[in-house]
Amino acid sequence: MIRLQAQEFPVVGAYIHALCSISLDPSKTYLIENRLSGIAEELHCGSYLELLQKAKSDLSGGVQRRIINDITTRETLFFRDSSPFDLLRFKLIPELIDRRRSSVAPIPIRIWSAACSSGQELYSIAIALKETLGDVSKYKIRLLGTDISDAAVATASEGIFSEVEISRGLSEASVARYFTRVPRGWKIRDELRGMVCFRRLNLVEDFSGVGTFDIVFCRNVAIYFNEKDRISMFTRIGQRMERDGQLVIGSMESLNGLCPQFESRRHLRSVYYELKTNG
Repeated sequence: MIRLQAQEFPVVGAYIHALCSISLDPSKTYLIENRLSGIAEELHCGSYLELLQKAKSDLSGGVQRRIINDITTRETLFFRDSSPFDLLRFKLIPELIDRRRSSVAPIPIRIWSAACSSGQELYSIAIALKETLGDVSKYKIRLLGTDISDAAVATASEGIFSEVEISRGLSEASVARYFTRVPRGWKIRDELRGMVCFRRLNLVEDFSGVGTFDIVFCRNVAIYFNEKDRISMFTRIGQRMERDGQLVIGSMESLNGLCPQFESRRHLRSVYYELKTNG
């Protein structure tokens, strides 16, 4: 493994921050080494500064995309931390339908998984909607998953999961109901795959073109962001929410004292956020 030298850290850390707003202090040297040493060795780099030079000189952007793919965390599982999905099933969706029932038909339900990783969160949302609504064709559903990683988006779009992945968060009954056996593991059934779409998106960059949403899941994304970048990202996410929309973030995260345009709400074990109304 190529070791990251102390004098290299400020340059490498600044480059990673510029790519994806992840702020790393010197205590995270091991993280850079564990995730980027493989690329550096494959490209015959003697140091991480040489890797950065190759990334900057690669006009195709391929090396940079590989760095992004490997440095960003993709730890996920189906129905990770069950409380947000209970919140979705028993409060957010029923109340959304009640609010829209008399205004428009079919009722639109637009949900964005803003850091979807390899797709488990958005497919979990699709399953929750199917089980809550029954006949989803009666609603105008738009489920969008975005992630900074090309590799993660490709995996999510394919919708095939290994035996280990499928066992994390799903019951045997759910696997049998929503997946089919394929040579490489388990494939999400077409009914659910047709409900979702995935695209690459860097939350550091402009995302005003994604549309507007009733519910946004943006969980455990800003853990490594500095305060300025957190404020910027959540402010721009708020601009993509309907006025009566809701934002769900990680259980260890909080917007209190950070983004005054949001106010927190609690339902059972879950905290979520709504935009403050004027007056």
